[in-house]
Amino acid sequence: MLKLKRVGVDTRQENVAFLSRHCTIYRAAEFAGLEKVEVAANGHRIIADLVMVDDPALLGADALGLSTTAFNHFGMPEDTAVRLKYATPARSRDALHAKIQGSELGSDQFAAIIDDIAHHRYSRVEVAAFIVACGGFMTTAETLHLTRAMVAAGDRLSWGNGVAAGGLVVDKHCIGGIPGNRTSMIVVPIVAAHGLPIPKTSSRAITSPAGTADTMEVLANVEVGLEQMREIVREVKGCLVWGGHVRLSPADDVLISVERPLNIDTREQMVASILSKKLAAGSTHLVIDVPIGPSAKVRTQNDALRLRKLFEYVGDAIGLNLRVTMTDGSQPVGNGIGPVLEARDVMAVLENRPEAPVDLRERALALAGRILEFDPALRGGAGMARARELLASGAALTTMHKITALQGKPPREARLGHLSREIVAEHDGTVVAIDCYRIARIARLAGAPFDAGAGIDLLKKAGSFAQAGEPLYRIYSDTETDFRFACGMAAENSGFTLGVTPKAGEAA
Repeated sequence: MLKLKRVGVDTRQENVAFLSRHCTIYRAAEFAGLEKVEVAANGHRIIADLVMVDDPALLGADALGLSTTAFNHFGMPEDTAVRLKYATPARSRDALHAKIQGSELGSDQFAAIIDDIAHHRYSRVEVAAFIVACGGFMTTAETLHLTRAMVAAGDRLSWGNGVAAGGLVVDKHCIGGIPGNRTSMIVVPIVAAHGLPIPKTSSRAITSPAGTADTMEVLANVEVGLEQMREIVREVKGCLVWGGHVRLSPADDVLISVERPLNIDTREQMVASILSKKLAAGSTHLVIDVPIGPSAKVRTQNDALRLRKLFEYVGDAIGLNLRVTMTDGSQPVGNGIGPVLEARDVMAVLENRPEAPVDLRERALALAGRILEFDPALRGGAGMARARELLASGAALTTMHKITALQGKPPREARLGHLSREIVAEHDGTVVAIDCYRIARIARLAGAPFDAGAGIDLLKKAGSFAQAGEPLYRIYSDTETDFRFACGMAAENSGFTLGVTPKAGEAA
């Protein structure tokens, strides 16, 4: 038996085990060529990639190390006696190969693949192959199969009458792609203040400078367990937590960790990811925000309609009452892009400060209003007025304070990056377009979301007039290298398009 050791290496969502090449318990050579091993002790077991360690100062010959992710998944304390053995090969490889070759898969095949992914039986290469294969060809029926498989592979919440009187549990989700669109952090306290349960589980950023979980983590702890999540929702009707920590759709967390560096977020996988987590979270009624814009994820009305129909098809099949609302995705929402800056905007709205971004406030109120109209006690069309009342009265702010207090303090203090540079207009003109994709790329190069204080603070929006040399936005970062990359990209193309203002005496 080997002694369990925690190795302080962040491998994201990947389970990694470390074995000394000089191991005195097992012959390291027997495991050296394996892709996966199984670690077991006292009824706990995980599948992990195995890495050999040559330096005895890093790991003793009688020890087995686990990366931070693997150690947390394993759930046993250090120095526990553990066994190591060959991992059973993933049983779904034939199904994976069939998908790679372009075949349509059935529900059992998707269930097998997702079970193997959730239990870390796939290598990252195999996960990437599955993602790319699904991105190339996937039917509507397969999207439903994938959604159901992802729900089945994780835990599922049931709220009961203690929380959901009348069985109503609501939620809201935006498909993303628009920087700064942090409406959920305003919608949740508004809806919870009204009395509808809204247990919001959110993702960390995939391809954006911040996800809701990243931004909420500036204000509070988001790595909340299931029981604590239940208690919070029982007490204040709402929460804003990271879905990955409550294991509602563990396969999706693995998929996201591979999708992020590949910059892949296909329509079918998006629908399966969103709806599986909402169903697993116990939601019964859902509003989905689909922004449409030239640099958004969805760029045309026709694409939005196709996506809406896919959401509705899968939602109906799994028993979710959902409404898809299409919103303006032509430019970033709010002023801040990046966790700290977005949290600032959210609190400005909740605190009814005069400098609060109007577009963020109005969008959040509209979405909250749509959700509130699920309440049978509220007259049709009265949702937005009720949302505005809850915001203006301070009830939403009070609820937000209760949520953050119950979730606990954030794991670390997040401050705005100490490095900053203003990107200025090259000539006089009105801002006619802002490229959401490029602005997001610049913010990510600056370090967001992993550096919470990195990002972009917009000083001009579409329709604003800027004089030559006037700042359009300000880049923040804490790392010289990231800062240099972000500023370099902004210098090549700021992401802003300004209309040309005629010189004096010239015809317009």
